[in-house]
Amino acid sequence: MAVRAFITGLAGTTLTPAERAFLRESEPWGLIVFKRNIDTPAQVIVLVASFRDAVGRNAPVLVDQEGGRVQRLAPPHWLAYPAGAAYGRVYDRDPALGRKAAYQGARLIAADLTAVGIDVDCLPIADVPVPGANSVIGDRAYGETPEKVAALSRAVADGLLAGGVLPVLKHIPGHGRATADSHHGLPVVETDDATLDRTDFAAFRPLNDLPLGMTAHVVYTAIDPIAPATTSVTLVRDVIRGRLGFRGLLMGDDISMGALSGSIEARSRAAIAAGCDVVLHCNGELAEMQAVASAVPALAGAAAQRADAALARRGRASEHDLGALRAEWAALMDASAGAGRAT
Repeated sequence: MAVRAFITGLAGTTLTPAERAFLRESEPWGLIVFKRNIDTPAQVIVLVASFRDAVGRNAPVLVDQEGGRVQRLAPPHWLAYPAGAAYGRVYDRDPALGRKAAYQGARLIAADLTAVGIDVDCLPIADVPVPGANSVIGDRAYGETPEKVAALSRAVADGLLAGGVLPVLKHIPGHGRATADSHHGLPVVETDDATLDRTDFAAFRPLNDLPLGMTAHVVYTAIDPIAPATTSVTLVRDVIRGRLGFRGLLMGDDISMGALSGSIEARSRAAIAAGCDVVLHCNGELAEMQAVASAVPALAGAAAQRADAALARRGRASEHDLGALRAEWAALMDASAGAGRAT
């Protein structure tokens, strides 16, 4: 069977027989793992290998490993990384050091991930938060201006790529103004188009060459008053692919989130029809996984070409003395924290 245009989750720390059969039959493009799937490094290695064995290829494995409150691989087995705002504080004192710290932190995350077989990180976040917005982004963001956010996002993406891990740019074209958490409800942004283009969208434009991107479940009434970006032909075609010039593989944010309505099949078909290349489904519920698989097409045409181009960039890790890098990064972050306390 041809590879199908979706990324799936799993229920637990090992593959069940039913999941193995599903993976073999449905051929998802990739897997995304969450805390429910993670126990020890050895266990993650086995899970990832079992997934790839079931689909019969070196399929991508994704994770949300940002740092701060969004970190799936966590202590005691993995280092605790800071939220994105910590790099923003270093940048405010010295932009060059801020970019260096962000790059080094991402390079270390990449080393953690590749050690267990994970090769895609849903990072960087190029969302630009504004006062009064929902806290779902909050300190996950690198800053409050598109220039700063784009600079640190680029450093993070470069650090991941240097470690052989593909970055996923999110949440295109911007979640920073959302007044609702899209995990639970549909955010509606009523800001005018010109302001969006100058602020929210501007942070993503310099990053349009990144290999992978993830849409925002957000309605921008000035552009499409009804559909969120994930299921909006106008947003995907005219803004994401058009004005922003994003050239990478585009995945919708989790299709099972509360922001979207309708059946899982209808949501999946709408995302593909809007121009998303693949559908992301995260909750690990087998019946929903089967519904997504039944609704999406085989990965073909331009979408398949973008997928192949992305995967060609993974695994190219540069040589680093990781011990020395970790010590230098920790000293830089400690010095920044100390400077902040001194003021």
